[in-house]
Amino acid sequence: MSSTELIANPFLETDLNASAKRTEKLFQILFMLMAGLLILPVLIILTTLVVKGGGMLSFDFLFTNPTNGMTEGGIFPALLGTIWLVGVALIISVPVGVAAAVYLSEYAADNWFTRAINLAIINLAGVPSIVHALFGVGAFVIFFGFGTSILAASMTLAVMTLPVVIVATRESLQAVPPAFREACWNMGATRWQTIRRVILPNSVSGILTGVILEVSRTTGETAPIMFTGAAFFIPVLPQSVFDQTMAMSLHLFVVSTQVPHVPEGLPYGVALVLIGMVLLMNSASIALRMYLRGKKKW
Repeated sequence: MSSTELIANPFLETDLNASAKRTEKLFQILFMLMAGLLILPVLIILTTLVVKGGGMLSFDFLFTNPTNGMTEGGIFPALLGTIWLVGVALIISVPVGVAAAVYLSEYAADNWFTRAINLAIINLAGVPSIVHALFGVGAFVIFFGFGTSILAASMTLAVMTLPVVIVATRESLQAVPPAFREACWNMGATRWQTIRRVILPNSVSGILTGVILEVSRTTGETAPIMFTGAAFFIPVLPQSVFDQTMAMSLHLFVVSTQVPHVPEGLPYGVALVLIGMVLLMNSASIALRMYLRGKKKW
């Protein structure tokens, strides 16, 4: 574009602006393709499971015990056992993780002790799950005497997922505007009153993000529960946290690799139910998070 045209009409698009728009469009398409590549494997996995395992889904498959050497029957003991494990792990880890995050965000000073705690959290998040399993055997099964039980397996899962809850909660607490704290203190409220009445209620949606991530991870873990509480096959349902139980992730491993003459659709059906459980629990948590986020005052 010539300078004469630009002077005559200053609102005309310049060559520089046109080039910038082309570049922006190119990057937009690139990012869209990258997002599509992330979604594509998920769609392929879900489609494969539905096609090969959808025929296995029935009331009997969900609510009866395995029979004939686990080549027939249902998955109810494993389904119920997974709910036990995830539920107890949440009961243990969420209060501890939230309390630790409140201390680190609202009380702890910036000193060597706080930095050591943060370093420990980072290192704990990077420990392989099999190492957590061995720790669970030594600490909860042997030292505390819980034996191979739901309690020992759930405590192992809780320790493994604590960093997720702590980090998500701390980020949520720090996102609350400082003016909220200052207003409470100016009104004479104590630090704990401010945390309990103002900061935590406005952080619940962020805390639920950590809970969602924890549910997703604990539901699918196999190694930490294999040595601490999950069993190959138990024909009876657990009555307390001190009983052993079957679990969906271990059951999937067993019917896929350890049991001969398994129908082709059975492992896919188990995997489909396992993913369905994760999606259902995550959807409920996300719906609750969206509801609470809508009630925020800022």
